[in-house]
Amino acid sequence: MTVDETTRTVTPARAAAELELKREEFRLAVRMGLIRTTPLPDRAAAVRDRGGGRERVPERRPVERAELDRLKAAPDFPDGLRERVRAVGAGEAAGLLSITPDRFARLARTGHLSPVRFYLNRYRSVIWLYVAAEVTAFGEEHPALLGGRLPAEVREREAAGEDLRARNWRSRHLALLLRGTGDPWVRAAAVASLLDPVQVAEVVDDPYERGHLDRLRPPPPPGFPVSGAAYEVAERLVRADDPDEILWHRVSLALALDEARAVCQAPHPGERPRPAAPAAPAAPAAPAAPAATEPEVVPVPVSDAGVVRPSDVAPVGGPVRRPAVRARARRGAPPPGRAAARAPGARRPGLLDRLRRSLPGRTGGGGGWGERRDWG
Repeated sequence: MTVDETTRTVTPARAAAELELKREEFRLAVRMGLIRTTPLPDRAAAVRDRGGGRERVPERRPVERAELDRLKAAPDFPDGLRERVRAVGAGEAAGLLSITPDRFARLARTGHLSPVRFYLNRYRSVIWLYVAAEVTAFGEEHPALLGGRLPAEVREREAAGEDLRARNWRSRHLALLLRGTGDPWVRAAAVASLLDPVQVAEVVDDPYERGHLDRLRPPPPPGFPVSGAAYEVAERLVRADDPDEILWHRVSLALALDEARAVCQAPHPGERPRPAAPAAPAAPAAPAAPAATEPEVVPVPVSDAGVVRPSDVAPVGGPVRRPAVRARARRGAPPPGRAAARAPGARRPGLLDRLRRSLPGRTGGGGGWGERRDWG
């Protein structure tokens, strides 16, 4: 058993096994607040958040032993905990309410039920999942919506093509993200994750703040496609698309930024601190050379490619390294200055001569492959 004796915590995998929950059930229980996790120590969190804040998610944090004991002491453990996190599709949810799947879909599209998860099947169709306990509670609280004709307001909204499943999921997803952190910058990044990058740029005009929010962006929800057409479909579900929803999240992001800036500023690239100047000696001394912000360099000839590499430049007083001529030597051309020494009217070496010079064994003098005359 993986147990930290200093803090009495266990890993998420071990906690899920002890609570007799599957991996997805444990994630959902943590996000719903049914299982309390422990934030990582500052040093451990800094190491795990090195990848842009994508490890800072509640379901990957350790769980205290006391929290496990509390959940195990419940009289309905483990069936009660599993039932509270059981997610069902539209067909099974309609069966829980004893209504047709078509009527359940009409109630879900008009916002009467909020999905808790979604995934895409092999045909890239969106499958929404609902908490079974919430579906049952809805049926007990609204029995009039389960039979007879739906109210006129519901029929009008359905006729207008209203579908609030994605919007309700985004609202619920954001609430779960905000519940799992107290860091104001992480909370602002959670709000920004629901907006298009263009919308974020209009609200956050500082590019360094936008970069900081992007590094703290929460990871995709469980089951999110990695790439392909399914990824594009899921990406549209994550982004706010209704005008009033976009306006709401823009205002929320502006308020969250004000709170984050009041705590600490986003990291900006600062100037390198300069060493303190030594104190002037009491006795008169020889005047020293004025300090330069950049070392003076000696101009050197530009290479044949028209580029001067940093290795070809040296400070004053240091050796000047001439540009490398390996590229010129590889194609058999003479080094810089050799062409100027050619006698006037001399024939330029042909292609065959240049190819012979580039053959192995050519040393610049006689005896190499380039000097052979017995080519047949």
